[in-house]
Amino acid sequence: MSKLGDIVRACPIRHWTARYLYDRFKLFLYEIKHPDYPWLTPLAIEILSSWFRKTDSGLEYGCGRSTLWFARHVAQLTSVEHNHLWYKVTKKKLAEYNINNVKPTFCRLIQNSRSDKLDYIRIADSFSDGSLDFVLVDAMFRDECALAVLKKIRSGGLLIIDNINWYLPSTSNAPNSRTRQDGPASQNWALLSELLKEWRCIWTSNGVFDTAIYVKPCPSVC
Repeated sequence: MSKLGDIVRACPIRHWTARYLYDRFKLFLYEIKHPDYPWLTPLAIEILSSWFRKTDSGLEYGCGRSTLWFARHVAQLTSVEHNHLWYKVTKKKLAEYNINNVKPTFCRLIQNSRSDKLDYIRIADSFSDGSLDFVLVDAMFRDECALAVLKKIRSGGLLIIDNINWYLPSTSNAPNSRTRQDGPASQNWALLSELLKEWRCIWTSNGVFDTAIYVKPCPSVC
C-alpha cells in the first residue's frame, strides 16, 4: 500500500481543490517514474541525494522504500520497524538486492504497552552522542523519537521528519496541515520546535505532504 493512497483516504473533502488534484496527479506521475524512491517529497529526495556521502551512517524510524534507497547512498543504516509484516518484506528486499550495510531492527509494539513504546524510542540510546550523520523519523511516536535522537546527530548532520505539517504549524497547503493558530500538535512538539530553533530548516512540500530537513548547527567554538 502506498503512502500516497493513505494520504488520499485521510484527506478532508475541502482539500479536493483543482490545485490539490493537480499536485496529486503530479506526485502520481513522479512515483510511477521513480518506483524505488522514498516516500518523501521530491525536493527532499533531491537534496538528500546530493547531501549524503558514502561514509555516512544513519538511523531511520520506519523502514520501507527509504531503507533500500538510503543503503545505496550511505555506509551504514539502522532501520527500525514495528510492523512485523513490513519488517519481513524489507528484509526480503535487502536480501534480493544483496544489500548488507543495513541493520533491520524489529521492535514489537503491543497496544498500550509502555514498555514496548520505551524500547522502541530508546533504540536511539544504542548510539553515542554525535555519532549519526542523519536520522529519519517517519513512523510511530515521531515527537518522542525526534527528541531522543537530537544529541545523537553530529554537528552538520540531519534530522529528517516526514509529514511535518501534521505536527508543526506552517503555511503549507497540504491536507491536515497545522496553522499558526493551531500551534504545535502536542507539548512534545512544542518542545521540539523550541529545541530546533537554532537548526537550519529546509521545509519542503509537494502539495500532498511535507518533509522537513533540519541541519544541526556547529557549536559556537566551531
